[in-house]
Amino acid sequence: MGLYDFTIYDLILRNSAAFGALPAWFEVEDGRTLTFAEIRTQVERLAAGLQQLGVAKGERVGVLGKNSLEQFLLYGAAAAVGAILLPVNWRLSAEELCFNLEDGAPRLIFVDEEFQQIIEEHRGNRLASATGFYNLRAELGRFERFSSLLKEAADFQAPEVSSADGFIIIHTAAVAGRPRGALLSHNNVICADMHLIYLFGTTTADAHLNILPMFHIAGLVMMFSSFHAGAVNLNLSKFDAAKVVSLIEEKKGSLTFDFSPILGSILEEAEKTGKNISALRGVLGLEAPETIEKYQAATGGTFYTMYGQTETSCLATLGRYSDRPGAAGRPIELAEVRLFDDYDRPVAEGGTGEICVRGPMVFSGYWNLPEDNARTFRERWHHTGDLGRFDKDGYLFYAGRKAEKELIKPGGENVYPAEVEKVILQHPAVEKTVVFGVPDTKWKEAIKAVCELKKGQALSAADLIEFVGARIARYKKPAYVDFIEKMPMGEDGSPDRKKVKELYGGE
Repeated sequence: MGLYDFTIYDLILRNSAAFGALPAWFEVEDGRTLTFAEIRTQVERLAAGLQQLGVAKGERVGVLGKNSLEQFLLYGAAAAVGAILLPVNWRLSAEELCFNLEDGAPRLIFVDEEFQQIIEEHRGNRLASATGFYNLRAELGRFERFSSLLKEAADFQAPEVSSADGFIIIHTAAVAGRPRGALLSHNNVICADMHLIYLFGTTTADAHLNILPMFHIAGLVMMFSSFHAGAVNLNLSKFDAAKVVSLIEEKKGSLTFDFSPILGSILEEAEKTGKNISALRGVLGLEAPETIEKYQAATGGTFYTMYGQTETSCLATLGRYSDRPGAAGRPIELAEVRLFDDYDRPVAEGGTGEICVRGPMVFSGYWNLPEDNARTFRERWHHTGDLGRFDKDGYLFYAGRKAEKELIKPGGENVYPAEVEKVILQHPAVEKTVVFGVPDTKWKEAIKAVCELKKGQALSAADLIEFVGARIARYKKPAYVDFIEKMPMGEDGSPDRKKVKELYGGE
């Protein structure tokens, strides 16, 4: 640590001194509880093990597994030695998993038992960069034991790590057929978590429901903001409404992040069981107005809205839903957010333009993609590809995506139409297709495919959906399929996306 630096490892040191005996982590599945002082000890033991393996500053460490104490310790240990975490979305297909890992070229890979067969099949070829494979969750699995890396904490020698150094690579949805690894620094994550502490007023009395996956930027910064403030993280390996409701009542779970249908499921379970969820005082995320209003009426809690993306460390704007329903809040305290037209000129007041951001939460860039970085960071702004407008009071209203960055968000996941269309067109019966998002009561947005079949071919919607789900992550498969006689075409000879959506976007 330099004189002016503060890294994730420094945060762990700080919290060990400030909150030593307080509970920092509760593992719901097996009841393990670690204090802030114990977290530091375990992180340093694991860091010593990584150092003995020769893991150096800047090298990547791959992670494929569901939320666990071991994964949190690994985040801390990698930060301590200056390595860069490469967590992979376990919902992806085998091909997508391998692409993301291959792209980051990790030195070590930590894997949950249920995903180890996939890694085993590719460890000698596509994953050739990895020199070690370890069980992620305790001793479960065929790889090297996690505990074998827990050395003496006193053996750890902290290297010089800057707050500007890379901490984590999170791959975003595929653009032009390939995902891009967004590199976030220690400073990015700490900047985001300080904003969340300020928003929620988080203290040691709080308990964060750690239900979003750690590979998701929202789950990551919520977890670290709660840790930073001295609150306890109540960790679940996956969302379970019944367990969450019990945690709210019994452990006073007070804060969480929501993508539909999480909050609706919690409210439904509480109604069914009669359990008290009034402790859930703060929820941040994206949700339908009726669910937000039902939550606030039932608990007296506050729902917070936002705009952000992985590239802005989750956050660019924040606000209370009730202050301006329908808005995504105002720019956060350490961000400048402006709207520009297609020629990078500021739009007129009240107009719609591309949301552009600068400030300490903006990511370091896409991994090994200098041309993409030059375009994204042109004019010294991060261009998000999203559209918005400001009202007269400075509240941001989201207005969709730019055509070249059209995005679908089923249940908070990011899916680009192009990656789904690419797979659909591999089906021998399909001639043309257009994929886009449609409103959905459960997931807020769902994927729809409109297809023209080749002459003389027949295909059912169910068979096409299964075809897609077998080749990419199943959350990327269409929920709806329409087969049409003739695809509307544009002057350039490609499907007229705007016309197709006008005609068939009414689900």
